[in-house]
Amino acid sequence: MSAAGSLLVAAPLVAVLSLAVALRPARPDTVAPLRLAVVRAAVVTGAFAVLTVELLGALRLLTLPAFAVAWLIFVAATVTAAGWRRRRTAAPTGSGAARDLAAVRARLADRWRTAGRGERLLAGTVGGLVLVELLIALLAEPNNFDSQTYHLPKVEHWVAQGSLEFWPTAIHRQVTIPPGAEYLLLHLRLFTGGDALHNLVQWAAGVGCLLAVARIAAQLGGGRRAQLLTAFVLGTTPMVALQATSTQTDLVCAAWVACVATLALDGLRRRARVGTLLLLGAATGLTAVTKTSGLIGVGPLLLLWGIGQLRLAYLGGIVRGADRDRRAGARVDGPARPALVGAGRVGLPTGGADEVAPIGSDDVARPGAGGGAPEPPGSRAGGVARTVAGSVLVVLVALLVVGPFLARVQAEFGHPLGPPRLRESIPMERHDPPSVLVNALRIGHTALDTPLAPVRAGTAEAIMAGARAIGVDPQDRAITFGRETFPVPSWYPDEDRVAFPLAGALALVGAALALARPARVSPTAAGALRGYAIVVVTAVALHTAMIKWQPWGNRLLLYALVLAAPLAGLWLDSLFRRRLASESESASGFSSASGRRRSVAVGLAVAMLAGSALAGVLALSYGFPRRLVGAGSVFTTSEWDTRFLRRPQWADEFRAAADAVRASGARRIGLVQQNDNWEYPWWLLLRDADGRPPELVALQSVLPDRPPADPASTDAIVCTGTRKVCADLVPTGWTLTWRGYVGYALPPT
Repeated sequence: MSAAGSLLVAAPLVAVLSLAVALRPARPDTVAPLRLAVVRAAVVTGAFAVLTVELLGALRLLTLPAFAVAWLIFVAATVTAAGWRRRRTAAPTGSGAARDLAAVRARLADRWRTAGRGERLLAGTVGGLVLVELLIALLAEPNNFDSQTYHLPKVEHWVAQGSLEFWPTAIHRQVTIPPGAEYLLLHLRLFTGGDALHNLVQWAAGVGCLLAVARIAAQLGGGRRAQLLTAFVLGTTPMVALQATSTQTDLVCAAWVACVATLALDGLRRRARVGTLLLLGAATGLTAVTKTSGLIGVGPLLLLWGIGQLRLAYLGGIVRGADRDRRAGARVDGPARPALVGAGRVGLPTGGADEVAPIGSDDVARPGAGGGAPEPPGSRAGGVARTVAGSVLVVLVALLVVGPFLARVQAEFGHPLGPPRLRESIPMERHDPPSVLVNALRIGHTALDTPLAPVRAGTAEAIMAGARAIGVDPQDRAITFGRETFPVPSWYPDEDRVAFPLAGALALVGAALALARPARVSPTAAGALRGYAIVVVTAVALHTAMIKWQPWGNRLLLYALVLAAPLAGLWLDSLFRRRLASESESASGFSSASGRRRSVAVGLAVAMLAGSALAGVLALSYGFPRRLVGAGSVFTTSEWDTRFLRRPQWADEFRAAADAVRASGARRIGLVQQNDNWEYPWWLLLRDADGRPPELVALQSVLPDRPPADPASTDAIVCTGTRKVCADLVPTGWTLTWRGYVGYALPPT
């Protein structure tokens, strides 16, 4: 990586830090203001990165100079905005960056000093895992199976052609699957000239998920311990730990969904202004352009936000001026607590966004309340109209982010969701209640799988027997992906399929109690908690009704697990809180059977948390296909062997074929492959000495309007998969050499 590339790599980090300063909330009652500022900064930076790719791609300028100019302008703008914000809010004596940094360090030190032993253990465990994940992400080369097939070849095609125009290919996922995460990889690819930092995108997404879910727990009434428990439950989940070191896309999608969630919860407390609407729309668009399944979670969240906004429009009074807001906010003793519709008068304990004051505080006058002005005629209708207009703006901004990609897919296949092959392979094709129930049970079985083989086999057999009893074939292709067969073991720590039984069980219990007895879980935010739990349950129900079971389905559920983590953290915190109360009663001479039952529950919860910590450590130590120790360790395995840990027998085959093709002096090289074959190794092996990508052209195409290249127009052909398919495309007189999975053909000398 060049010196200029190193500086450009730092540009996204500088932009996020600057935006966190520029966009930090001004109201003193904002929940977790620093985390909210980071969420805002991440959404703005992500939207800029995606729109930059779309704009420069339309201009056929996907080049390093063009991206360098774009990022330098963006960084300059963000630094200027941060400086302006700091000058505007600086104390009369002034403050510099060093003083601000010192204040942050002092605040963190104070929190560490006042934290209990358990809180320190939680924070230390999560922090240690994040640092180890960073180490693995930096040391390991990308070796995810899907990345070899279509994630990373996408990026290489864009770099080679300088645009986002679709290309002939036998792997439809290279052009039909939403490319949001790959857009982010494209920036790093151009900055560094390679894939050395590609794993950092998912690592950053993992950190973003932890920050967002901790803030959601705070918005739902959780204190410091509840927030740490939430981050602990999520951070120790093997799926999260493993994906944080990979080039998959599920964690990126989950991070954008979490951003939507925390921004939407702010809308339960005060009216959203244009800035919040733009952020919600951008986060929604980023979810859609990354992985459309994430919209299953975004939809109910936006519905909850809309209900909260309509409630505020209906019950809210007159919002007074900003100066009065600040004075009133300083007078209020304790947090305002707005309630959800139909949920009583209990709501969020502390603030959300920083634009409009909450109901119940001094700066809002309610109709008929003593000392408040009556509500003007038509104000409710105006508030409803404002909410509708805001919802339209959210949708328009989301379409601005994802629209260009959808337009290209529509133009290519006649449908914004791609060809029938894609639309029918993953979504459910049957929606009758028995089929949906069977699909949900199979998804739940795979998500909660454990190493206990008798349990796995017994529950799977019970599900299949029950399915047949209600007239549903448990292997029905209409509810099962491809030719896969239920059940499959998913407990092993593999990034593509590992189950999450501990985190899932804690989330299920937390969701059930949040629905049934929210006041016990969060006394100060029962209404908001119940509403949020309804959203999570609805998202999971929609997922099981819309997505077919597949062995890799746990990856697709990752966004739902992230949304559910705060429910687990809040429940655990309430359990420990009640246990402490029981101990206090016992010390006073009072004890009860409920106290003894609570002690048992606490013991089980502590055991599950210890098991979660062990699972996270083992996932990073022995997980697949990146691990710290054992065969395939990132410390002892060579770069090339690391890339082929999924299929080690292919490594020498690819290299031998590439050496022969390069020795022939071929420049234009034909590709023959099937839908699930590895293409990315060719981009690495056939690259020029100066780093220029090779000229690879497909000799097959699933795109009806983009015919493949003529084999006779190429200088050499490389093949993967089936020898017969390759032989049928090799011109007469050429020599075909085949080695197991890989082959190559050269013309007569």
